[in-house]
Amino acid sequence: MEILKMLGQILLLVLGFVFMIKGADVFVDGASKIAVKCNIPEMVVGLTIVAMGTSAPEAAVSIKAALSPAGAGITVGNVLGSNIINILVILGVTALIAALPIKKNTLRIDIPFVIVASIMILCMGYFDGVLSRLEGVIFYVVFIGFLVYLIISAKNGNSESDSIELTEKDKTPRLILFIIIGLALVVVGSNFTVNAASYIAGKLGMTERLIGLTIVAFGTSLPELVTSCTAAKKGQTDIAIGNIVGSNIFNILFVAGTTMLITPVQFEQNFLLDGIMAIVAAVLLWVCSVRKKKLTRPGGIVMLAVYAVYFAYIMYKNYM
Repeated sequence: MEILKMLGQILLLVLGFVFMIKGADVFVDGASKIAVKCNIPEMVVGLTIVAMGTSAPEAAVSIKAALSPAGAGITVGNVLGSNIINILVILGVTALIAALPIKKNTLRIDIPFVIVASIMILCMGYFDGVLSRLEGVIFYVVFIGFLVYLIISAKNGNSESDSIELTEKDKTPRLILFIIIGLALVVVGSNFTVNAASYIAGKLGMTERLIGLTIVAFGTSLPELVTSCTAAKKGQTDIAIGNIVGSNIFNILFVAGTTMLITPVQFEQNFLLDGIMAIVAAVLLWVCSVRKKKLTRPGGIVMLAVYAVYFAYIMYKNYM
């Protein structure tokens, strides 16, 4: 009977991921086209709505976890874990498929911004053991500043976005329905994911922190994985780097910031290692890319090797 219950929870976990990923996709499609209908520049749409949409699973899971008993481990672990996986695993795998050119602005501004944001969440959480509402306000102020930079950069022609095409089927009521359905799927999926992940964590002897860093983080990073690998296969390699770097910034400033504004989040001492690893991942991306202005296969191998060591260590510490 216990085995059947565990299998049922695993099924709910997978179903939660599917709901969140599909919901985020439907939401982004509807919201983007509504914005274009309202004459909002496509560039701005791509850099705001689409970027936030890919972070919707992380946001939904983090907020749901923060509001649940003993859910802080999943909240912080999801944000840090997703950012670590995004760089070391997703870009590592993508670099094995094709070399990833990195634009000058990304090396000079975007990646260093990820490093700064990672240092912010580590320092704010570690020194007093909590990510407070006031610190959430600070995250939002920095987030708004980043959005302003993106919009100015877009208007100056320093960024790119995919073309958003409208068809005869894209009537406003239909698009609004898409937005509602997309948000509903993300919310329902996050409920399935957090509840199932918490159950599995308890039964397998995994801490909330560990399951947030691994299973939940990987599941919520699936949209970035699919986007990056598909872009690399199609030769659209510039999309892969921008997708991950932008997602990591949104995860910390928007996802963590929103969660902190809703409720203060406890920051375990064990998250010191994970915060440092998030910083190391961003620095490693910059180091592996700065000389040739691209992330090549050797760099991807190094990044995957670093994640393998980190993963082995946190698993060892959990069960020893």
